[in-house]
Amino acid sequence: MSDNTYTVFLALGSNLGDKTRMLSLALEQIAVRGGKIIKTSSIYETSPWGFNHEESFYNLVTKIETTLTPSELLHQLLQIETQLGRIRNASEGYAARTIDIDILFYDNFILVENSLTTPHPHIEKRLFVLVPLNEIAPDFVHPVSQKTIQTILAECEDNGDVKRVE
Repeated sequence: MSDNTYTVFLALGSNLGDKTRMLSLALEQIAVRGGKIIKTSSIYETSPWGFNHEESFYNLVTKIETTLTPSELLHQLLQIETQLGRIRNASEGYAARTIDIDILFYDNFILVENSLTTPHPHIEKRLFVLVPLNEIAPDFVHPVSQKTIQTILAECEDNGDVKRVE
């Protein structure tokens, strides 16, 4: 833990079980273990990305403030996923899951470590991340591309379904 406070954007997704409840439970645990929740997007129903599955995803983005280092925060998020029933199988690649929590941006840091890359390398390709992120932070500037989220969303070529649930 550091003495500094950092702004972090997290993407949450679920497509197994009670998806709304899973997202709610994950947000509760993030508030306890990860940092102070500042703003959270609406929930969006989206088609699976990168694999086929009959269940759609529910996705949202939340902005938090944290004093945790990137690796400490990642550790806490992985523990929350496990606590909520996430089973990771590296050989499966993209798969259905009770909960998935990704660090999109950790302040304006550009990090490439074994288990964490920030900004998340696929932000610009995924409507299911960009639409909720644009809802809460359209003017946030991507530290690598130097484009706003609003601009990145307008340029995104993903044609997946993204529908607001609430």
